[in-house]
Amino acid sequence: MTDRNTDDMSFDEWDELQRPAPETTGFDAVVETALSRRGFLGVLAFGSGAAAMGLGSAASLLSSTSAEAMTASRFAFKPVDIATDSIVHVPEGYTWDIVASWGDKLFSNAADFDHATGGDAASADRIFGENTDGMEFFTVGERQVITVNHEYVNPKINLPKNDGGMPASLEDVRKLQNLQGVTVMEVAEGDDGWKIVVDSPLNRRITHLTPMTFSGPAAGHDLLKTDADPEGTQSLGTFNNCGAGKTPWGTYLTCEENFNSYFGSTDAGFELPEDFKRYGISVETRYAYEKFDERFDISKNVNEPRRAGYVVEINPADPESTPVKRTALGRIKHENAECALARDGRVIVYMGDDERGEFLYKFVSNGTYQAGGSTDGLLDDGILYVAKFHDDGTGEWLALTEGTTGMSLPEICIFTRMAASRVGATTMDRPEWIAVNPVAVEAYCALTNNKNRGVKPNAGGDETPVGGPNPREKNEYGQIVRWYPENDDHADTKFKWDLFVMAGNPAVHKDAYAGSPNVNAGNMFNSPDGMAFDTRGLLWIQTDGEDSNEGDFAGQGNNQMLIGDPVTGEIARFLTAPIGSEVTGLCWSADLRTAFVGIQHPSAPFPDGEGKLPRSSIIAVRRDDKALIG
Repeated sequence: MTDRNTDDMSFDEWDELQRPAPETTGFDAVVETALSRRGFLGVLAFGSGAAAMGLGSAASLLSSTSAEAMTASRFAFKPVDIATDSIVHVPEGYTWDIVASWGDKLFSNAADFDHATGGDAASADRIFGENTDGMEFFTVGERQVITVNHEYVNPKINLPKNDGGMPASLEDVRKLQNLQGVTVMEVAEGDDGWKIVVDSPLNRRITHLTPMTFSGPAAGHDLLKTDADPEGTQSLGTFNNCGAGKTPWGTYLTCEENFNSYFGSTDAGFELPEDFKRYGISVETRYAYEKFDERFDISKNVNEPRRAGYVVEINPADPESTPVKRTALGRIKHENAECALARDGRVIVYMGDDERGEFLYKFVSNGTYQAGGSTDGLLDDGILYVAKFHDDGTGEWLALTEGTTGMSLPEICIFTRMAASRVGATTMDRPEWIAVNPVAVEAYCALTNNKNRGVKPNAGGDETPVGGPNPREKNEYGQIVRWYPENDDHADTKFKWDLFVMAGNPAVHKDAYAGSPNVNAGNMFNSPDGMAFDTRGLLWIQTDGEDSNEGDFAGQGNNQMLIGDPVTGEIARFLTAPIGSEVTGLCWSADLRTAFVGIQHPSAPFPDGEGKLPRSSIIAVRRDDKALIG
């Protein structure tokens, strides 16, 4: 058994501690070959047209065009320098302020936040939750609504009076369960900036205890049935909600990511089913729920973890509506769910599985979307695909069907990782947020990092060779891959791809780990994570990486938000976050004059100052001249 005081670890680190992937060293020759092609890697940073050409002519094209393109900037700000302090920095001519922090009231009958106790347990489901993540902005009539995830808790901070921060009672567990999930809240702009509209009829908390239903092929399957839900159609709660999405019809998609952290066994000798190992479910847990809440004890409720790991649809306009777990979108560690429309109106949902060596997916509906028409079944009836990338800059989407996998459709939806392994998909460097360009038919995925690339297989034993969109062994910096669907149609099964950027450190390295040509000493970063496009087609990039500012990360400072231009390849730093925090979640007000940005898990006493608990927050960033920002 491991020490339970592990809330300082990342989820990937915690997963590996529980069940390390087998050590395998068969990729040395592949690594050597891939890294000898650095000229090709540099070319990939600027376009599939170049990548598809011969290497010599492609390199020539890059050198003659990229410098010229980079001179015409579309950025209306002076980039900010790195920071290593405890506050937020934005460019000259911009200001920021707090919209909501963990513990702020959604309803007037909640208790005031208490820094000594980490907040009142009885009020935990009536306040703004912990660790803000993916969010979207909605207009409901004349009301303005932010819907935002609360990914996880930090028990040492949320239960500061407990030994090691661990739950000591069911009440403690309930507090943690209610601090997570989703907040739906009305916001309004006043003289003092954007604030929560307390007691709005649209305000709502969705937690680990909220009733919801299953839909799609896996609903009612034996693998989803429990004693509490013998029909396998009802569920309680949504877990480890990370990135998000917004449907064309105005609903919110919350994405369950590291759900495995909540399920454990009071029986230390419990033999784990084979599928648990692939999803990282172990006897040991991060939060000790199983000690006080039997639902999370896998020795007593073996199917309960199979009821988590889905995309959940929420209607922010109807506080009485029941959230729906859409099983047709697969069961993985979902980062976000990025929607697009095919040329014929079919709905596309792109999704990444955020773990080292896992896969990139898309769902294509069988039905078509029509504005104002019925959306019933659009996210329940369709085909799930997984991506296969080739070294020549091409790729295809492999259908996960009964015929291609040898699995039933419900099994594909519940054991999606295994289905993807069976068809030979490309293992990726932690595919996180996906963003679709609103002004061009192309999509981007942040591949955050992968220290196991070329060293270990993934948890299912799939090899992780160096090559294609994962061009560096022991990749600690990350990259952003983009693809261009054939026929300008997101439903097409063929695509071309390139790398928009390879993050790196040119001050430390002179090889591929320096990054691609559009990375320099003034904009370098590591671990791209969150991403979103604004209406102009500029890509906003948020990081969740190493902020030690030492060694391989010297000169990179705290985590940050940058803006990239897909046309020129230019990247500039827009914002720096407090030390210890991740920048995650981004949306814009209806008038595009405010950007709402998430600041998650600061280690500094942000935003309240010395002697106070650090509180994850949403900030509002605006231009001083009130011009458009998104």
